[in-house]
Amino acid sequence: MSASASTSPESALIAVRLMAIRYAAQDTHVFEFAPVAGGVLPAAAPGAHIDLHLPGGAAGSRVRSYSLLLSADLAVDVPRPYYRVGVKRDAHSSGGSRYLHEQLRVGMTLEISPPRNHFPLHEGDAPSVFIAGGIGITPIWSMLQRQAARGFAWALHYASRTREEAAFAAELQALPAVHLHIDAEQQGRVLDIAAIVAAAPAGAHFYCCGPKPMLAAFEDATSDVPAQRVHLEYFSAKQEAASAGGYTVVLARSGRELAVPEGRSILDVLREAGVEVGYSCEQGVCGACETKVLAGTPDHRDSILTTSEREASRSMMICCSGSHSARLELDL
Repeated sequence: MSASASTSPESALIAVRLMAIRYAAQDTHVFEFAPVAGGVLPAAAPGAHIDLHLPGGAAGSRVRSYSLLLSADLAVDVPRPYYRVGVKRDAHSSGGSRYLHEQLRVGMTLEISPPRNHFPLHEGDAPSVFIAGGIGITPIWSMLQRQAARGFAWALHYASRTREEAAFAAELQALPAVHLHIDAEQQGRVLDIAAIVAAAPAGAHFYCCGPKPMLAAFEDATSDVPAQRVHLEYFSAKQEAASAGGYTVVLARSGRELAVPEGRSILDVLREAGVEVGYSCEQGVCGACETKVLAGTPDHRDSILTTSEREASRSMMICCSGSHSARLELDL
């Protein structure tokens, strides 16, 4: 998964209205949004996600990121008349999925960010092997439709705990090269990702989105595959945020210097100092807070940057990453 430095300032938010809710599976609904002001929404490509700004939270709103469900009837560079997201109700939700399922109603309005994409589809002619678990099918669903429309080879391996929880199962099973794995119907055995990778055609690109154990198994299974052919997306933090503190952040544009104490993040310190920066998930999985690094050595803790991008340290996610050096200069 690649990344590019960007932020999502509040001025870029788009007011949308909920136009429809559709049942997709047990505890999973599809929510369709259209712009309140009319017209169209920004173009988006498979793998992209948006942030929903929901009521509540300490700052008056909660920001949650959800992958877009994109059909293949429009080119990736064409504006969209609506956005759709698939959301599974999480029993342990901190409020996001519960609000969407229990309180959001057709006709209500909210704000969203423009789409960002840290999980892009490789548009070459190589075969694609898609692996999804649970609600991780949402970005994969867009990708496989795109590959099918382009006429290139692909295969999907989709795992769900039960058949009732498998989103888009009917639509998927009507397509060729779809392998549905139901844990409950396999004596609890999980999907054998290593076997899938071993049996894949030469030169294939691999994509995975799902729960942490699946992603860990995927990373193990593809450890010998060239990095440019391995793509994955985390929905939650892969590792603990940096909290050691004890370093100084230098803001290159203003010359300000801010001390980051133990137990605080760079984002915390910037907000407390009144510095406006983009952010969303605060877990290093959405990319909204990615900031260019001008000097110093970041302690990367995100789930977005590739190994080579971390080694280059040209940017970092300031919500969760810290610093190995005493001073860290940022393009802020």
